[in-house]
Formats: sequence, structure tokens, C-alpha cells
Amino acid sequence: MWELFTHPSNIVFSISLSLMLMFAALECVLLILGGGSQNILEQFWPHDAVQADIAVEQNSGILFKVLDWLYIRQLPFFIWLIIFLTCFGLSGFLIQGIFEYFSNQLFNVWIITPACLLLCMPVVRWWAMLATKVIPQEETTALYSDELLGCKAIIILGEAKLNSPAQAKVRDPYGHTHYVLVEPEQNHILQQGQIVVLTQKTKNGFQAIEY
Repeated sequence: MWELFTHPSNIVFSISLSLMLMFAALECVLLILGGGSQNILEQFWPHDAVQADIAVEQNSGILFKVLDWLYIRQLPFFIWLIIFLTCFGLSGFLIQGIFEYFSNQLFNVWIITPACLLLCMPVVRWWAMLATKVIPQEETTALYSDELLGCKAIIILGEAKLNSPAQAKVRDPYGHTHYVLVEPEQNHILQQGQIVVLTQKTKNGFQAIEY
């Protein structure tokens, strides 16, 4: 087992799992200190409310769709890294172990690395999605706050229909970012990337109208 871990063909996966342990320890330290990595990437997102978000979405639409598909912006940064590094490292060792068992050799590092990177992404997304439902986040308080009513939000994931909400991003009057579920007041569709105004609270989120 140790030979598999230290083999040159698996060095990328060994480094991934080592970094995972380091980030896990760092996240624990930050949480003990009362912080966490929740807002580490906030400095790289637009800070001029929703209008800036729209401008960046239009210029980097594919990139932001990929980030939202992977739930990178919905999780503390180190938590997402831990999930990614774990899935990437374990998938690499699993594939290499199975291949070695049947062929008594290992894939070349330049072949297995990009292959595992692509193969692990759906698994990363699935675990990240579960993590957003389990890990307490700052955004959850938004569901109980009247201060978001009247704020502008942007639909970032899915299409919002009546009784079928989509995920939206909104900033409260204090500049904190929240991810909430929104649905239209009337029977029409709010498209991804569209700016809306939150009008009233629902059981699961908010109703909204076009801006």
C-alpha cells in the first residue's frame, strides 16, 4: 500500500491527499478562531451589488456557470478544496489500484491525472451539493430576514417558475452575500442571469418580480 502511495505515477494523488489534510487542519483552526474560509473568495467576486454581478456574468458566463455547477461559491473555500482533493486523490488511487491488480502495472502520470480530473468532477459536485445542505452557512439567516425584501438579486442556478424556485444571489444592506431560493409571483419564468426584486417571503425562500 505504501509503495502505491509513493510511486511516481501516483505522486499527484499523494500530494492531493496531503494537501487535503493540511486544508482540513487549517479550516479547523479558522473555525476555532471564529472565522472560517467562507468569505475567502468573496474578494474575487464583484462587490458593487447585483449590477456588477451581471456585468461579470455576461463577460465570463461559462466560467461562472461552471463555478456554480460545482458549488464553489456556495461553500467555504477550504471545505470545497477538501472535497475536491479527497475525490481527486482517492479516485486516482482507486483506478491505479484496480489497473495494477489486473495488469501488474500503473498508468503513466500524464495520462491518469487529466483523466481523474475529469472523472471526479461529477462526484465533487455531488458531495459539494450535500455539503451545502449540511454545513451551517451565513446565508441561511436570509430566509428569516425581512431586510432582504426589496433587494435586487440575480438568478444564478436554474429557472424560477411558480412553485419551482431557482437559486439566486443577493446582498443585504450590510453587504453580506446570501444565496436564496426565489420563485415568481405570477405564472411566468425567471431566467438564469436575470435581475429580480424580492417582494415577499415564502416557506422556502422568496417571491420575486422582474427588475
